[in-house]
Amino acid sequence: MVGRRLPETTAHVRILRQSWQQGKLEGEVRANQFEWQFQWCFQRGELSVEPSLGRSLIKEPLGRFLEQRDYQLEPGGDYSFTIRADV
Repeated sequence: MVGRRLPETTAHVRILRQSWQQGKLEGEVRANQFEWQFQWCFQRGELSVEPSLGRSLIKEPLGRFLEQRDYQLEPGGDYSFTIRADV
């Protein structure tokens, strides 16, 4: 269909640990019934997301969110962003 928009889903992110020395940020992200743990090695630009179920839906938008907000993210903080996909 022309002009059909993808549904929007809100992803909720919680930052659990951060280490500037190791260049790492760890946390969890939830969207609809899915929940993942992630580790972002920001010095190398590597993002790992577990478990694999639904990972393809969240990895790219989560990576963009982390890159855009990296210096604003703090352990214990709760954040959210919108995913335009059918999650």
